[in-house]
Amino acid sequence: MRAHLGDQLVIESPTTGATRRDGEIVGLHHGDGTPPYDVCWSDTDEVTLVFPGPDAHIRHLEHGQPGAARDSQPGTGQAGVVSPAVSPSGAANAGDIGRRVAAERRRQGVTREETARRARISLNYLAYLEEQPADPTLATLIGLAGALGTTVAALRGGGIDLPPGQGNALLHPQLQDLGPEECRTLLSTHGVGRVAVSASDGRPAVVPVNYEVIDGAIVFRTAPGSVPAAAADKEVAFEVDHVDDALSQGWSVLAVGLASSVTDPDAVRRLAQDAHTRPWAGGKREMWVSIRPTSLTGRRITSADQ
Repeated sequence: MRAHLGDQLVIESPTTGATRRDGEIVGLHHGDGTPPYDVCWSDTDEVTLVFPGPDAHIRHLEHGQPGAARDSQPGTGQAGVVSPAVSPSGAANAGDIGRRVAAERRRQGVTREETARRARISLNYLAYLEEQPADPTLATLIGLAGALGTTVAALRGGGIDLPPGQGNALLHPQLQDLGPEECRTLLSTHGVGRVAVSASDGRPAVVPVNYEVIDGAIVFRTAPGSVPAAAADKEVAFEVDHVDDALSQGWSVLAVGLASSVTDPDAVRRLAQDAHTRPWAGGKREMWVSIRPTSLTGRRITSADQ
């Protein structure tokens, strides 16, 4: 008996041949695909170690093609042909889970190979999951969450419409001031931050913007007359942060400095060429605002027990 990740283990009645139980093979213990297997049972979603008996057989993903190369890819019919996967639970849109996995993996600086090894899943399946619509099993999600130090709910997008920071407070929190160099590292090259300005009506406002860090300056694109555009020629505050709800820890960086509009055509052209992303809000946003920080401070909260 030989199996691949994603194949089905079927247990049949020895007298009637009726299926008594079946589950997806989510873990292999031998490179040649021989038993035992980690099986996620379809009736309970529990994962158990199984040494198949004489009443068990393998149902391969590609029926009628024994020995063909397979990966654990939902919706696979003939080899290499993938049909869109449909989530029976409606817990997430197809493709969203893979994008969250890839984003979290890149944020942590973990390679795809290392993630697959930690989660004990096929490297080819992880590549498929990150690049194509897929509906992974609960067992696969548990493995990926453990490998990336996050939760199944986070990978499924639970709480995506809620503000971060709803996790429990640490028993022994520790606040650390960050030096300028670490603040610059956390700012990195680009991302989403918040700029605090006095709007045209005189009221304070805080708005998110897609920003770039170029030659030590924080720059962002906006539209003339918009709230972010009111930052020009004023001293403003700019903040970025990251919150890890699962571990109840995170950091924030605050930059303060004079903002100015970039009007030199050569400078505008260079900024546009060096930009990593376009503003998520879309539309014509051709006004560049530059903030040259005169103050750069930050804090990190972690557990004092670590």
